[in-house]
Amino acid sequence: MQKVDLLEGSIVRSLTSLALPIMATSLIQMAYNMTDMIWIGRVSANAVAAVGAAGMYLWLANGLAMIPRLGGQVKVAHELGAQNIERAASYGQAAFHLGALLVVLFTTLCITLNGPLIAFFRLNTPSVIADARTYLVIVAAGFFFSFFNQIFTGMFTAMGGSVVVLRSTAIGLVGNIILDPLMIFGIGPFPQMGVAGAATATVLAQAIVTAMFLLAARREMTVFPQIHIFQASQWRAWAEILKIGLPVSIQSMFFSGLSMILARLVAGWGDAAIAAQKVGSQIESISYTTAEGFATAVNAFIAQNFGAGRMERIRKGYWTAIGMIVVWSGFTTLMLVVFPVPLFRIFIPDDHVLQTGVSYLRIMGYSQILMCLEITSSGAFQGLGRPMPPTLAGIIGNAARIPLAVFLSATVLGLDGVWWSISISSIAKGIVVFTWFVVILRRYTHRQAQGVDGLE
Repeated sequence: MQKVDLLEGSIVRSLTSLALPIMATSLIQMAYNMTDMIWIGRVSANAVAAVGAAGMYLWLANGLAMIPRLGGQVKVAHELGAQNIERAASYGQAAFHLGALLVVLFTTLCITLNGPLIAFFRLNTPSVIADARTYLVIVAAGFFFSFFNQIFTGMFTAMGGSVVVLRSTAIGLVGNIILDPLMIFGIGPFPQMGVAGAATATVLAQAIVTAMFLLAARREMTVFPQIHIFQASQWRAWAEILKIGLPVSIQSMFFSGLSMILARLVAGWGDAAIAAQKVGSQIESISYTTAEGFATAVNAFIAQNFGAGRMERIRKGYWTAIGMIVVWSGFTTLMLVVFPVPLFRIFIPDDHVLQTGVSYLRIMGYSQILMCLEITSSGAFQGLGRPMPPTLAGIIGNAARIPLAVFLSATVLGLDGVWWSISISSIAKGIVVFTWFVVILRRYTHRQAQGVDGLE
């Protein structure tokens, strides 16, 4: 397996070599969802609304999977930086065991309670409700693959093997692109399945990715040979993974829960508004999904160098990452603010939905740079094993969205007030988290000049 050396050599080359495959992987992951939206949008706006509502629980699942994925990634990277392969493998083993427990619990919840879970959104059309329930049940049955794909992603990223993640995810995307139209519209030997077809194609594509990861893990000769899935893992490893992964997971799921409340508020403007928000968020994901992928690279870079005690390399790496992400987020700001109409028409040509979607994209466009700074700085915090600062800022900032949305939507802004509540809170969080990490770096620089080690 080709690995990137994160401890030696050019920082720009190391960070770029790790980040570009991860960013490409994030774009591919985004393309999974966009592919579904493009084809489902050709069915009807109601079908998009159904997928949008059920998709909120997929968001919750991804947040829950962050516990073993991120906790395992950071601890494995720390131990690899310290050249302790056996301890790195013990954390990887614990991450897989913890992920297995969580996926069983959440899958059972979503399948058995699919009716009440979808009823939460107060959708207006019986067919939309039925499609949403169907989509949720099918995708929940495949949570096993998505959970373990996340853990594999964290493990390979910690080892500098981001190319493996890119290759595996890309092959899964090809499968999804092929299967989506076949199963949605009933082409060839496949029956016409509509929303159920989109869900089935997604699960099969995730299964393909899992198979690719398993093949790559069998070829990896450092950490994976020492991971024994059918042997008990150490409770100490579970505790340390939870210490790092749980705060980030809570923030992610809290964010998902608040988004569900906002979606319920948006549903007051009709199912078309839900469809507009779903498509708009998919288009916007070209920014935040890529930033999350880049933050994953920053996380691994900082975590390995932290384990090796390379603090000056951490400082230089962080500022290099900030410069790179500002360029990307500036580009996405331009796209969302200047070209929202052609972007939205790719997914839904319905003029009734178009106006709402364009407004969403423009308002979100103004927050992209600071949102990406928040995401990147959060990855830096997590790489140091300190997830609480961005978690606190994220929870408080996201919680402010609800009262702000209620207040602004009651003004002449109407539905745009909900969009502005999201954009304003993203700007505020970006300022706080970015500034917080910069203060920590400057404090460390001062302490280092005095000959004092540590970041506390």
